[in-house]
Amino acid sequence: MTSPHHAPPTVDRNPEPSWKVGELARRTGLTVRALHHYDEIGLLTPSGRTPSGHRLYTRRDVERLQQVQSLRLMGLSLDEVRRMLDGASLSPRRVIDLHLARLQEQIAAQHRLVERLTALATHLDQAEGVSMDDLCRMIEAMTTMEKFFTPEQLDTLRQRREGIGEDRIQQVQDEWAELIPAVRAKIAAGVAPESPEVLALAKRWMALAHEFTGGDPAIGTAVMTMYAQEGDTLRQQMGDRVPTAEMFAYIGKANRAMKTVAGE
Repeated sequence: MTSPHHAPPTVDRNPEPSWKVGELARRTGLTVRALHHYDEIGLLTPSGRTPSGHRLYTRRDVERLQQVQSLRLMGLSLDEVRRMLDGASLSPRRVIDLHLARLQEQIAAQHRLVERLTALATHLDQAEGVSMDDLCRMIEAMTTMEKFFTPEQLDTLRQRREGIGEDRIQQVQDEWAELIPAVRAKIAAGVAPESPEVLALAKRWMALAHEFTGGDPAIGTAVMTMYAQEGDTLRQQMGDRVPTAEMFAYIGKANRAMKTVAGE
């Protein structure tokens, strides 16, 4: 008979399921050796042990294992994974979201690589009579663009090029070929940047630049940085069509003069 002062012990009729290391290895595709290693380095310590000392993994352990494997697939080392999981409270959903974001970045990077290789293949198809020096300059130009423009900006520029069309691109290049010597001549002649003829050149300059940048200030800044740091190299590749720092400064003064006249 049960004493009224002592309630009978409760029995958990729905104990939390657990798995031994061999079963967990079979169900996840990992090796027993890998799970042992995770335990040894403190990355995945099982929540329990059998009376004989065998590891027992609970649902909580399996959730952490899912986080470990997702972070590993994102390129993190085991030490980085451990520090990340121990230093922050990450839900399984949050880790999956991070993994999805990383995969989307990798897919986008692969698409960009396909586009670059396709473009290079096209160049090579057209370059049977091109010298090795020309091919090297072509590769150098591609490398320079990737150095100063983000992948997103390069995608934007590619889309603008496709939207403008090759005919208009050739027209713009021809206009630059006329404009650069005209600006150089005004500088050599000592014509003030505030003069009407230079203001007209500056207006043409900005219109042509807009054809390239689409009015995106970040792309415009990247262009300025590229010319400032790689101007000599670009001039070796493209000749006198590449503006100098002196020209940028000269046109900049003309633009400021135009804004003053307009009352901006």
